[in-house]
Amino acid sequence: MNTDIPSSVFPDLQSGASPSFLLKSETHAIIGCAFEVLNTLGHGLHEKCYENALVVEFKLQGIGYSQQRQFEVLYKNVRVGLYVPDLLVYDQVIVDPKVIDCISDAERGQILNYLRITKLRVGLVLNFKHARLEWERIVL
Repeated sequence: MNTDIPSSVFPDLQSGASPSFLLKSETHAIIGCAFEVLNTLGHGLHEKCYENALVVEFKLQGIGYSQQRQFEVLYKNVRVGLYVPDLLVYDQVIVDPKVIDCISDAERGQILNYLRITKLRVGLVLNFKHARLEWERIVL
């Protein structure tokens, strides 16, 4: 996998970057895997294809992940349901592969809710609809 991603894609990853960039190397590695998946599979397939391809790439890269892990949704300390994220990577980053026209406030809000439920801080929305990967890093 070519991990030489231009610094314009990750301006915070240049030397001297702010230490406040939470889970910098982890999100860099995940997005690098997403680039590899998109470059290999192409764009516009079903979301599950990209989710499963990311799992294969994480295994190849030795990146820890869990797929379809369950989290309780609580309301005033009462279980009202389950949230099952597509991917939890490094036990710290929720990864949500999408095949949509563009990432919108709906997806951003969804990830923020997922982060609240899981008590995690960082989520990634990866959009595989177009020839160029669209991604957003969401921090709670």
